[in-house]
Amino acid sequence: MNLPFQISLENKVAVVTGGSGVLGSTMCEALAAAGAKVVILARNKEKIDKVVDRINANGGEAYGYAVNVLSKDDLEAVREEVLSKVGPCNILINGAGGNHPKATTSRERLKLEDLEDAEQQTFFDLDSNAVEGLFNLNFLGTLLPTQVFAKDMVNQADATVINISSMNAFRPLTKIPAYSGAKAAISNFTQWLAVHFSKVGIRVNAIAPGFFLTDQNRSLLIGENGEYSDRANKILSQTPVERFGEPEELVGTLLWLVNHKASSFVNGVVIPVDGGFSAYSGV
Repeated sequence: MNLPFQISLENKVAVVTGGSGVLGSTMCEALAAAGAKVVILARNKEKIDKVVDRINANGGEAYGYAVNVLSKDDLEAVREEVLSKVGPCNILINGAGGNHPKATTSRERLKLEDLEDAEQQTFFDLDSNAVEGLFNLNFLGTLLPTQVFAKDMVNQADATVINISSMNAFRPLTKIPAYSGAKAAISNFTQWLAVHFSKVGIRVNAIAPGFFLTDQNRSLLIGENGEYSDRANKILSQTPVERFGEPEELVGTLLWLVNHKASSFVNGVVIPVDGGFSAYSGV
C-alpha cells in the first residue's frame, strides 16, 4: 500500500484483532506500510495467512494467529509469543466484532400482523443466546484483548489503543438493536478507558466507521442482480456524499490517532468516518 502521506511507526508493534476482514486487513496493511510490525489476530487462519503474505510480499513485517478473542488464555499465549518474537505491544486495534442474524428483526417497524406471521422475526423473537453472543464478541472481544496486551503498554512513551465503534453508537439503526447497543457500549468503554489509563501514558480513542461494503453486510446491501438493495439506497439517501466508504478512507484517521506527534492531546474521543451520515438530519 502506498500511503498518501509520510508517517513512521518504525519499531512499533501493532496488534490488530479482527485483522483479516475487509476493514481490518486494510488497517493492517497501512500500519505495516508505515513501518510497524503487525500482529494479526482473527478466527480464520486461511484469511489471516493471506493478509500476512500480502504484507510480507510488499516489504512489511506481519505475523498471524488464529485465536478466539473471548479466550483470555488464548490471548495470553499469543502475548507471550509476540513478546518473544517482536517485543511488547505499542498499538492495539480492537477490530473484532459483528452482528448476528438471530439478533436482527425482519422489519424496521413492528406491524400488528407480524405477531401472527411465523415468517417474521420480531423484537419478541430475538434469540437471547444470539444477543448474548453478539455482546460478548463486540464488548468482551474489546475488553479482554485490552486487559492482556495493555499490560505491556503501561508507562510507554506513546502507547495507544484504538477501538472500532460504529454509526450505530451515535444513533441506533433499525433492525439491529443488539449490535447498536453493543457498539454504544464500545464508545462508552473508550471514554472510560481513556480516563482510567490517563496517568500511565496510554491514550484510548475510537473510530466509528459509517457504511462500508464488507463481507458481513454485502448480502444485505447488494442484491443477487448486483444492484443496491432498498436498504442500501435508503442508507445512501441519508449519506451526504451519496456513496459507501472505501476501506482506504479509514487509513488517514487511523494513522493520525496512532501517531503520538500528531495526536498526543487527543484522548477519549469517538471519531466518525461516515461521509456526513451522522451530521445529516434527513431534511
